[in-house]
Amino acid sequence: MAKPFIAGRDEPRHLAVQPARWRDYYELTKPRVVMLLLLTALVGMCLATDTLVSATILIAGLSGIGLLASSAAVINHVVDHNIDSMMARTYHRPVAGGRVTVTRALCFALLLGGSGFAILVWWVNGLTAWLTLLSLVGYAVVYTMYLKRATPQNIVIGGLAGAAPPLLGWTAVTGEVHAHALLLVLIIYTWTPPHFWALAVHRQREYAKADIPMLPVTHGPAFTKTWILGYTVLLLLVGFLPYLVGMSSLIYLIGASGLNTVFCVYAWQLKFSDKAGMAMKTFRFSILHLMLLFVVLLIDHYIPVSL
Repeated sequence: MAKPFIAGRDEPRHLAVQPARWRDYYELTKPRVVMLLLLTALVGMCLATDTLVSATILIAGLSGIGLLASSAAVINHVVDHNIDSMMARTYHRPVAGGRVTVTRALCFALLLGGSGFAILVWWVNGLTAWLTLLSLVGYAVVYTMYLKRATPQNIVIGGLAGAAPPLLGWTAVTGEVHAHALLLVLIIYTWTPPHFWALAVHRQREYAKADIPMLPVTHGPAFTKTWILGYTVLLLLVGFLPYLVGMSSLIYLIGASGLNTVFCVYAWQLKFSDKAGMAMKTFRFSILHLMLLFVVLLIDHYIPVSL
């Protein structure tokens, strides 16, 4: 098994540290991932109210959530830099590549996280601030430092932290947890395993080399593809719930049904066809799928259509 991360001991001394550029610090925040998270948080905000979200809550809420999510991303870079240096997809990352030291990255993470938490406490509400901090701990500590190295079900157990942004957006507006917000969390939570396992199938050899017990490494690609298909079917069923409970209307039902069906088709082809690169195609579509699904939720909220 991969050794646990220990700050200081795991400083990448084998690489010459080059002067860091602002782009290196920007890359540490995983901006594309954070933007997708902020989209789901924005939808959570909008669905929480029948009126427009106030400018203060909108700006402060998204800023605070984004800063804490960025902080978690930086910590992930630090904790995983030894693993990253072994994988073709990640060896060039700022900490793994030696351009940003562990100490500087951790200071940057503290600055981002502290600023985000303060913004949420001061301009939004305490509930959102603490829930966002809890999701940071869940991702950066529980998942990255322990679960990722301990069990092939790491992404299933740890996926809850990454599914939290719609709830955070909702509580930013209302100051309370609502069942509809939890339903949005459930959608992302169900989406996460097939999304990430598709990438893990594509990168199986690299995860094996890094001694990370991802499902394709411990149980094989065929077994993993079966689980990907199973979770996409489950996602199709979960996708009906917002309509069934009266949270959304016809636009969402049609859009979600179409998107989830296409995701199932990708998963079916991944499982039963021999097309080259199908795992990566499935992974890339899953990102587009989640983005479009939440855009459809947003459109449906402002333009409800009933039978």
